[in-house]
Formats: sequence, structure tokens, C-alpha cells
Amino acid sequence: MASGASYDERIANYIQAAEELKRGNFGISIPASPADDVGRLGQALQELARTLELRYRELQNLNRLTSHINSGLLLEEILLQVYNDFRDFIPYDRVGFALLEDEGRTLRSHWAKTEYPAIYLGQDYSGEMAESSLQKILNSGKPRILNDLEKYFIQKPQSDSTRLILKEGIQSSLTCPLIANSVPVGFIFFSSLEKNTYVDQHIEIYQQIAGQLSVIVEKGRLVSELAQQKEKVEQQYQEVRRLMETQNSFMGIAAHDLRSPIASIQSVTDLLMTAEIKLQPDEKSEFLNDIRVQTRHMLGLLNDLLDVTRIEAGKLDLILISREMSDLLEETVRRNARLAAKKSTRVILEPVPPGTVLADPTRIRQVLDNLISNAVKYSPRASLVRVRALQEEKCWRVEIEDQGPGITDHDRKRIFQDFARLSARPTDGEKSTGLGLSISRRVIAAHGGEIGVDSPSKSGEGATFWFTLPTTSEGLQGCSND
Repeated sequence: MASGASYDERIANYIQAAEELKRGNFGISIPASPADDVGRLGQALQELARTLELRYRELQNLNRLTSHINSGLLLEEILLQVYNDFRDFIPYDRVGFALLEDEGRTLRSHWAKTEYPAIYLGQDYSGEMAESSLQKILNSGKPRILNDLEKYFIQKPQSDSTRLILKEGIQSSLTCPLIANSVPVGFIFFSSLEKNTYVDQHIEIYQQIAGQLSVIVEKGRLVSELAQQKEKVEQQYQEVRRLMETQNSFMGIAAHDLRSPIASIQSVTDLLMTAEIKLQPDEKSEFLNDIRVQTRHMLGLLNDLLDVTRIEAGKLDLILISREMSDLLEETVRRNARLAAKKSTRVILEPVPPGTVLADPTRIRQVLDNLISNAVKYSPRASLVRVRALQEEKCWRVEIEDQGPGITDHDRKRIFQDFARLSARPTDGEKSTGLGLSISRRVIAAHGGEIGVDSPSKSGEGATFWFTLPTTSEGLQGCSND
């Protein structure tokens, strides 16, 4: 367009330029024109073209940004892409994300990423929304700029979140609400280590994609929740599957272990009921004693199976009582000593220090009975079993020391497993269900303690089984290394 063009020619060219702008062609060029009203119109059209081109490119970039962010699936992936991609549009040294909980009554910090190492406003922070400044932002639906957080904290000294963010060195912030489909979701916080970082243009940029970003973030949150629920369901499924496999294993082993005593009882009862065979009283007594021994073994196995099933199902209800450790040990050792005397074995209790233990007496007696009876069972006749209690910080350590063959390294790895078959055998052919030690492990774990065995590497030097128990409720977490 020549500078000497007539009035009508210039107007016609400006109309054509406006049509080009309407079609999205922002690369128009309007030559210089006389500085009259029509010339100024041409200059305004040229400036408008430049402005529209900048805005168009900005929108293209923002659309590419949201498309890239939307490619993330889980919430953390989406937030990380926000942190990596927004820098061309909004300046920041920190991006934080918080979710609304309890139907919008509570805001909990969920995620943060920074250009510096120390984060004080972390995932453990939460605050009430009622009458807070953040609630006002949600109500308005518009972002808020704070360009001097130190000054703001002087005005609002009760703001813990401001105190923590200042501790990180942050000086200014842009707080942006996330509202997906008219429902408040949470906030994204852009923060800078410099004062006066944010201007209204940053609010305008955010508002252009606020709706899309809110929906994307909400999508990520829901997908993440579904992923967590799926993982939880998978864990529950695996646990149910494990329990079913354990139950099937128990049934198979129980059927095998019950077959022999049942067959033995059947043979004896058939013999007793055979009229042609005349038995002497002492022979009848011997047969009846065999029946009694076999039925006791079967009853013990069934009780152990029920115990394991109950514990695995989470139905082991402990009745914790604080009582003197000496009382608990003395009565149990005394009872087991009478039984051990039949094998000419002595069970002695070393002096117990004064002090109380927090435990379920019935269950701990069960553990002691298992450990002491095993010590007697696997030790030679006329041997000695020692029981001692040592008081440690917040815990008791109870030890049962025998003079048996000891525990091999191979056996030690599986000794507390269900139906573990060990290389050692009872010295007088005593029966064993194979569940006593595994039940003891579960009972002690339920008390917050540990159970184990120490044995010299040299065979024949005995073994020392031990377990720990808390002295008080404070020790429930302190007697286990788990």
C-alpha cells in the first residue's frame, strides 16, 4: 500500500486487512501512512495483528502444554509435568499441590517439588478451610498473588503454612484454585524465592487453562485412587489365596497326621471287641492307654490347627494384664517340671528379678509350655532344662536352655514355620504336631515381641530358645526390630 494512496484506497485495504485477521492470518503488513485519523487506524490494525499473533502463539503453546500434561496418567506424573512445563509461562522455584478432604472442610498438602533441598511444608500438613483465606479464594474462583510473604505473615502471624513456607525461603506466591466441573478439588501453589515475582498476566495465563488443568488433575487423582484400591484388592486377594493354600496344606497334613492314630485306635478297639480273644486286665489297660495317648495327640493337633486358623484370620484377641513375671513363670515351670520328671529330666527356674510384664497370661503359658516341653522332648533322659528371665529396657527376655542336640543352620531358618520337620527327633519317641513353634511365633509377634533360637555350631551342645515381652504398653513397639 503506497503512502500516497487515497483515502478510499486506504480504507479498502484496512477492511481487507481486517478480513485477513478474521480468517486467522495475523502476518499482515500495513505500510506507513500519513498521520491522519485513517493512518492511525492502520497503525492500530498493525498493533492488533501483532497482539493477536502473540496471543495465538501463547494459546497454541498452552494447548500443547495441557495436552502434554494430560498424557500423564497418575496424579504424581501429571504434577511432575506441570512442574517441568509451566516455567515458560509462570516463574517459580516451588510448586505445591493440596487436596480438599472431608467434603471440603480440610485441605491437606499432597505433593511439592522445589529447586532447593529443604521442604518444611510437606505431605503431613493439613488445615481447616472454614473462614480461611484459601476458602475466600475458592469462593471467588480467582487466583491470589502475594508478593511479600514476610509482610503478609506480620499481618497473619497465626498462619502456620506461611511460617513454614517462609522457612524454606519463599518470598512470593501465586495461589491457584482447582475447580473441576464446578466442584472444588484443591489448589496449585506457584512460589518464588524472590519478592514481587507475580503480576496479573500470570493470573490471566492460568485462568486460560484453569478448567482443563483442574479436570486433568482430578482425573489423575481418581486414577491414582483406583490404582491404590486395585493394589489393595490385589494384596487382599493374594492374602486370601495364601490363607486358602495354607488351609489346604493344613488339611492335607492334618489328614496325614490323623490317619495313623485313627488307624491305631481302630485296630485296638477292634481287638478289644473281638470276643474270641481273651485279654488280661493289664493288657486291656495297655491298649486303653494307647487309645488315650493317640486321642490326646489328635486333640492337640486339632487345637493347634484351630489356633493357627484363628490367628491367620486375625481373630487372636489378647487380654493384656500387667502381672509379676515371677508369678507367670513359677506356675508354668512347676507344672512342666512334674511332667518332665517322667523322663527323669529336671526343669529349674533361675531367680527372677522383680518386675511386671504386660501380656496375655493364657497365651504366654501356651508359649512357655511349647518351648519347655520341646526342650524336654529333644533332650536325653536325666538332663537339665533351665528357664531364666532377664529384664532389659522396656522388655523382658525369657530364655529356655536345653541339653539336646542343638539346632542346625538349615533347621534354624525354618524352625518357626508351620509343620517344619527338623533333622532332630524326640529322644523318647514323643509325638509332635509341628505347629507349636509357629503358634508361639505368632503369639509373641501379637504381643509386640520377638522369638528366636541360639545354638552353638557344634552338635550336641544344646539350644536356647528365647522371646521378648514388653514391661508396659510403652514397650509394645520397642521389643521387636521389625
